[in-house]
Amino acid sequence: MDKKSFFGLLLILLCGLAIQAQSKKWTLEECVSYAIQHNISIKQTELDSKIAVIDKKAAKGNFLPSLNANASHSWNIGLNQDITTGFLRNQTTQFTSANATVGVDIYNGLQNLNTLRKANLSIVAAKYQLLKMQEDVALNVANAFLQVLFNKENLKVQQEQLAFNEKQLARSQELVLAGSVPRGDLLDIKANVASDKQKVVAADNALLISKLSLAQLIQLPDFENFDILEDIILKEEHLILSQIPKVIYDMAKLNRTELKIAQTNLEIAQKNVTIAKGGFQPNLKGFYNFNSRVSYADAPAFDPITGSIIGTKNPAPFFDQFSDNKGQSFGAQLSIPVFNGFSVRNNVERSKVNLEKSKIALEQQELDLQRNVYAAFADAKGALKAHEASLVSLEARQEAYHYAKEKYAVGMMNSFDFNQSQTLLSNAQSEALRTKYDFIFKIKILEFYFGIAIIKN
Repeated sequence: MDKKSFFGLLLILLCGLAIQAQSKKWTLEECVSYAIQHNISIKQTELDSKIAVIDKKAAKGNFLPSLNANASHSWNIGLNQDITTGFLRNQTTQFTSANATVGVDIYNGLQNLNTLRKANLSIVAAKYQLLKMQEDVALNVANAFLQVLFNKENLKVQQEQLAFNEKQLARSQELVLAGSVPRGDLLDIKANVASDKQKVVAADNALLISKLSLAQLIQLPDFENFDILEDIILKEEHLILSQIPKVIYDMAKLNRTELKIAQTNLEIAQKNVTIAKGGFQPNLKGFYNFNSRVSYADAPAFDPITGSIIGTKNPAPFFDQFSDNKGQSFGAQLSIPVFNGFSVRNNVERSKVNLEKSKIALEQQELDLQRNVYAAFADAKGALKAHEASLVSLEARQEAYHYAKEKYAVGMMNSFDFNQSQTLLSNAQSEALRTKYDFIFKIKILEFYFGIAIIKN
């Protein structure tokens, strides 16, 4: 294969890939999955989960001994006290000192243990918060996805209506020329065609905006060629409606994330009360300290008989001084809270108030869930009845339109009445579409409460 053929084949492959990328249509599952991976709110909630894990590491660290070390080096110039003789001397000295301290909690009212348990609960709560955010995003994406589907079908209806009226206009022009139809009927049909063109433009604009909204919701950067796949089919059977609201509510109480969040927050509040009460108990700590120092000043020379200073000598080597001057101390420290300005008591009372608030929040979540489930069940049944009624109305409007079309063809109906029949049919088609997707979304909400996921993994 020559070089020109190779580059030609490569160009064809790249063009094919580009066309395939542009023609890709997103399913609901793909939209939800992409949104969960890229949604900003979900990313922020994931960071909260990481913070909860860090807090758990800090709680574990409370059980470990603490080790602190420090060192210093100083210069003393002029009249200063000789640390060996205690005499004031005019000299320049240098000192290096170092110490290390180890401390360990022996007993502190079990606050470390309860703090660790609280950290574990906080991780669980953070996971529930993340799941709740993912569920909310999935619902919003499903709603936006259905809106795009509705606008796509509505655009098709308007385009079909426009195409039919354009054919009707051409037919009417022939009849006018033949003298079979008055010119006024032709003007009415022209006005109808112009109105249909406006409806097509409005429907196309609504579709474009709904696609843009969905693309922004799932955080898709390149939305110019974004389109979706019509993969949602309205099933005839909806088993969820055969359940009674109480059964759905009982399932929701077991599955709903907001209740799990409220329950976990209640357990965290209980741990906060226990931790605060630990402040009333004694605190016992063990400690160990090591220290040493080194002097760089000339050491005094003593007369071995009289003990008086007879001169100076060079200081001892660094490590010899460090070993000779070392000191150690260890023991235990007991701290008993007697009076601290009511701070511990106030912390306990504050924690108890927050505990009561958490109990009320849990009760409120249960009441809200019950109300939402019963309302969702009623909405779904109402949406089903509305859709069924819209289908009956659409069928009747179609028959009425066909009858009007036959009468208009033989001159038994004027163009105004015929256009009215046509408009009623168009409205019935739009209403059938609207109720269809409204019913699908409300069924998905009801299934969501029952524990059925928005998308099947």
